[in-house]
Order: sequence, then C-alpha cells, then structure tokens
Amino acid sequence: MGTTVGSWSIGVLEGLAGVLADTETGLTGREIGGLLARLEMEDPLPGATKRVRLTEAFVRRQNQDGSARRIVTFIVRAMEPVTYRDRPELFDLRRDGLNERLAFVGLRVTDKGQVSTGAIAETLDEATKIATSLYDELRRRRVHPRVLEYTSIEILKKNNFHACLEACKSVFDRLQELTSRSGDGAKLVDDCLSLGKSGVPMLAINDLNSVTERDEQTGLANLVKGLNGLFRNPVAHDPRLHRNLTDDELLDVMTTVSMVHRRLDGARLTSTTKGDK
Repeated sequence: MGTTVGSWSIGVLEGLAGVLADTETGLTGREIGGLLARLEMEDPLPGATKRVRLTEAFVRRQNQDGSARRIVTFIVRAMEPVTYRDRPELFDLRRDGLNERLAFVGLRVTDKGQVSTGAIAETLDEATKIATSLYDELRRRRVHPRVLEYTSIEILKKNNFHACLEACKSVFDRLQELTSRSGDGAKLVDDCLSLGKSGVPMLAINDLNSVTERDEQTGLANLVKGLNGLFRNPVAHDPRLHRNLTDDELLDVMTTVSMVHRRLDGARLTSTTKGDK
C-alpha cells in the first residue's frame, strides 16, 4: 500500500482489535501471539483478554512508530485469503467488520486481503453504508436471532438463493417446535395458526377477544402461507440458475420472516391444545 498512514485514534485501534480478537469469530490467542512475533511487535499483555491484548499491542506500536503502518501490515497478514480457503464466509465477516472501522480513516480491506484507500466516514451511519454487507445490514435492522441462526453461512457466502430458502424454513421449524406438530407447508400453518371450525387455534398470538385480534391471527396465518407460496416453494423447486434473487429482495424476505418470529415470540398454546394431542 503506497498511501501515507498517519496515527489513528484509540477508538479506531480498539475497534479493529475488537474485530480481529472477537470471542467467537476472531483470531485465536495463539494466532495473535504468532502474528505479533513474526511482525516484531511487542506483546505487552499476553495474559489479558484477546481484545485488550491486541489493543495494547496496537497502541504501543503506533506510539513507537508515530503511525499506524505496522497495524496495517498486521491486518494484511491476518486477512491473507489463502488462510480462509476452508472458511470463506469468515473472511467476509471479518472484512466487513474491519471495513466499518477503517472507514473512519479512509481505508478498506479489499477482496484480495489488501488494505487500500476508500471513502471516508464521519458518522456511524456513513461508516455502515460504506462497509455494509447483507449480514451487517440485517444486524443493523436487528432482525430476529432465528433469522441469522438459519441463514448466516448462506449470506456470508453470498448465496441469496439458499438464504431465502433457509429463512422460510425457520418459520416452519419454529411452528413444529412450539406445537410439537409434524407436517409442513400450508397444512402445518392451518394446524397451528388458523382459527378453524372451533375458532380457537393451537397457537394464539393474542387473546382473540375481539374481531381485530381474530383478524390479526388470521392475517399472520395467511402471511406465513404467503411466504411458503411466494418464496419457499418456488426456490425449493426451481434450479438456482433460474432464480435470481437480488440483495434487496432478500432483505425484504428476511425482514418479513423476522417480523413473523417476533409475533411467535409472544404466542401461547391454547387450552384446546392438550385435548388435540
């Protein structure tokens, strides 16, 4: 990288260390120690948590050099694409996190793992827009945890086709889990959410005391059936080559599925359920 690198604020250094030393998705303690040693960077707090350890190493090296150039080198070594050959989704996850922090100093990590100049952000919203991937956008929207649980790998691999399918599956799995019912598709929705002849569903999302509440219950049942018909069945049956799902369309699906899960969070089994088993 030929661009001159100045000193970075402690906030930027802490943010970068937080991504690289994340408890679940960051480098291991051994990897951090190995990189610091190979780059001849002081490792002043080897017994501290990974995040504190790496932050202190970054701060001391920057103070020594008067610039963040060696931190850039550390990032490039940590992001060598060959080391992610078995987990390409982890490369994308770390790069997105690094880019959101690097945006404040006008830099970015490329898809080749190099650090290059990029747009400069002055606000959190600007940094998010500059660095945002689908995964980051879903987290920014605070989609339901079930959505990310079922789709994170597909999203990070940029596989919109299967991410859509898995997102819709998550709703039907949730219905089975909440009611102990088998089956799938529209029949499962009718069994679990529809008012039916009795007027009492197995799984109620409200008290069902008013016309509005009963309409709301029916509306959720119809919405889940719609997800099944509009997205899950076509995606499941058509070859991927014949289904081009854009990022915007996928975000719409994910947001809708998230809303369904939030309504199911407050659902209750009705008194008729035991007798129906």
